[in-house]
Amino acid sequence: MRALDIAGAWITEPRVFGDRRGTFHEWFRAERFRECTGHDLRVVQANCSVSARGVLRGVHFADVPPGQGKFVTCVRGAVLDVVVDIRLGSPTYRRWVAQRLDDRTRCAVYVAEGLGHAFMALSDDATVVYLCSEGYAPGREHGIDPLDPELGIDWPAGLEPVLSEKDAGAPSLAEAERAGLLPSFDRCLAHYERRLAQPEARPERR
Repeated sequence: MRALDIAGAWITEPRVFGDRRGTFHEWFRAERFRECTGHDLRVVQANCSVSARGVLRGVHFADVPPGQGKFVTCVRGAVLDVVVDIRLGSPTYRRWVAQRLDDRTRCAVYVAEGLGHAFMALSDDATVVYLCSEGYAPGREHGIDPLDPELGIDWPAGLEPVLSEKDAGAPSLAEAERAGLLPSFDRCLAHYERRLAQPEARPERR
């Protein structure tokens, strides 16, 4: 794992072993995750989405606390995965980073609570799976227009974005800020510190 340019965002670049049978790789290992991030990934939900080429999902985020951390990979096809810093007061507020996730490199991205997340399918049947630190809670979930010019995300040229009705109607970043929807950087930091203070989960001895 290595840190990306936004605090709280990491990418895992696994070693993929291949032979005539196919390939094998580790896409998540708890002790390595803790070694790099300083905390455990509490997994309470696992999601899978399949998207046609051009489908754009996001920018999604949840209220902090508790937020929703995500560990994301693409197991079929390819997507452009984007993390957006929407934490008010963050030194990298409005910054975004993009990573290609595909079924060749098998990279994965970790998105900490309070960050925005989106991806666009670069192939048909692009299949994305992700581990979540909290379950889906409609009352805490929010979105930002992924095509907001203020964000200026550089989505792939030549692909017509296909959005859900909900995502197409999401507010701009400025509108979300005025509406008080965005998490504060200070509150996110406090949440991260509480999480770091939690003892490491260890298997029960029998």
